[in-house]
Amino acid sequence: MNGNEFVASLEAMLFAAGDPVEPSKLSEVLNVQVEEVIKALGYLQAKYEENDGGLRIIRIDGKYQMCTCEEYSEQVRGLLEIKKNTPLSQAAFEVLAIVAYNKTVTRSFIEQIRGVDCSGPVSNLVQKGLIEEKGRLDLPGRPLVYGTTDRFLRCFSLNSLEDLPELPEEEEKKDDSQTSLFENNQQEDFSDMRNKEEQEGDV
Repeated sequence: MNGNEFVASLEAMLFAAGDPVEPSKLSEVLNVQVEEVIKALGYLQAKYEENDGGLRIIRIDGKYQMCTCEEYSEQVRGLLEIKKNTPLSQAAFEVLAIVAYNKTVTRSFIEQIRGVDCSGPVSNLVQKGLIEEKGRLDLPGRPLVYGTTDRFLRCFSLNSLEDLPELPEEEEKKDDSQTSLFENNQQEDFSDMRNKEEQEGDV
């Protein structure tokens, strides 16, 4: 890996991480000395400042994070508010149903059921306050666990998760192929819940 690839790798990892990252973790992934990582991150910090763009790399308590510039905070908040108030997609409703019926789940569990990447819908639901992080599993990688929020109950007029509609019985399926959580009676039940959510105008 040459110098440009090394710096680009650090940049990509900081962008993907979102949260502050310790240099030791970056060095472990790239199999290089921590000192080399810190030096490269310093170069990246200076590069972003010189370019005078909308992003910066900052250091917080020994960790590094990519973030937006403070002078553009108003525009960023405006965009997030627009996104927050966007109606839920079918994919988001399916992810929400999986989380609600299973109480607490990991993203990999959701993706195993749906068969596709669910990072977008999960992030959208977190931003809307319908699901939240409930902790981490004591497994390799310490995966995040997600669960529904009080806002979810309020938006769908539920007292608790026990008030969710019953899932269709397994023997009622026409075949053994994977089906959506919204087929048959489940589709009708969640359509009613979706109408309530749209009428509330709360998300």
